[in-house]
Amino acid sequence: MENKMTLEETLVQIKPLDERAMEIAAKRWDSIAKPLHSLGKMEKLVIQIAGITGDPDIHIKKRALVPMCADNGVVEEGVTQSGQEVTAIVSENMLSGKATSSIMCRSTGADIFPVDIGIARDTSLRNEKVAYGTKNMAKGPAMTRQEAVQAIETGIRIVRELKEKGYQILATGEMGIGNTTTSSALAAVFLGIPVEAVTGRGAGLSTSGLTKKISAIHQAIQVNQPDPADGIDVLAKVGGFDLAGMAGLFLGGAAEGIPVVIDGIISEAAALAAYVICPNCVNYMIASHLSKEPAAQMILSKLGLDAMLDCEMHLGEGTGALTLFPILDLACVVYNSMSTFEEASIEQYEHLV
Repeated sequence: MENKMTLEETLVQIKPLDERAMEIAAKRWDSIAKPLHSLGKMEKLVIQIAGITGDPDIHIKKRALVPMCADNGVVEEGVTQSGQEVTAIVSENMLSGKATSSIMCRSTGADIFPVDIGIARDTSLRNEKVAYGTKNMAKGPAMTRQEAVQAIETGIRIVRELKEKGYQILATGEMGIGNTTTSSALAAVFLGIPVEAVTGRGAGLSTSGLTKKISAIHQAIQVNQPDPADGIDVLAKVGGFDLAGMAGLFLGGAAEGIPVVIDGIISEAAALAAYVICPNCVNYMIASHLSKEPAAQMILSKLGLDAMLDCEMHLGEGTGALTLFPILDLACVVYNSMSTFEEASIEQYEHLV
């Protein structure tokens, strides 16, 4: 079945954006009775979506947030303020509608599909569990390479399923105590930047806690020696099931022609892993906001992406990605319904040198 395609088969499907659709969308913007390019990034985003979908007729009303939820063995190193049990509690709150992300989903018209891709206990979420949490990366690989590929392919398969159900845009999210530690590890390895420069306090670490976190990441990189040119190797050795699953969402979106919205630092780290695996997939990503975590801008710069928003958010769960949807709706309503210069009997603006 198509949904069972391997990672390698998926990568072959990823093509450049549709230049013709983007050209038509850009001309549509220029024909609308307003100053040229006056909606700035909003216009660029609509043009990008035309290129992603291959259709200048933009429709993004059927939308979903897919939070990948998993536990991380590195919490043994004292790198978090909360206990590991919080992962399951918050993840199930997403399903019951009590989490921040699920409340925001209701407001923005998005469906939410939380996935148990590696929580340390059984849950009521969709069960795609690769294992009951990763191993402690400070002592050895977080997972096997095979497990990393399984998690990536899970994300890809979910994108295909949602496309078959008519979803037109996806937001990425996550829940996993300890996952700012794994994200900082990915950032340090992929960017070749000192651990101290990319590691933040996550969900409110004390100074001593931050020191433990930095030490654990140093140790994980030293013990595992991940290859920065091999995205799967880095995910397997110092990543998490949530990160690998989100990387699969980005790769699946690129293969299926569905825009996928990046959330904050954890989602950005997953996007960076996907980019290392297949650089062309970055064209199908949308950067929602600039996370408050130190590595956020560094990763976006590496990806060549510019965040739409800077709200100093660092909650996770997909909340930053969801915040983009109302702005995207405003862009689309102007693009789809505003009169052209000709219709409004106004002399058209010209591109001036």
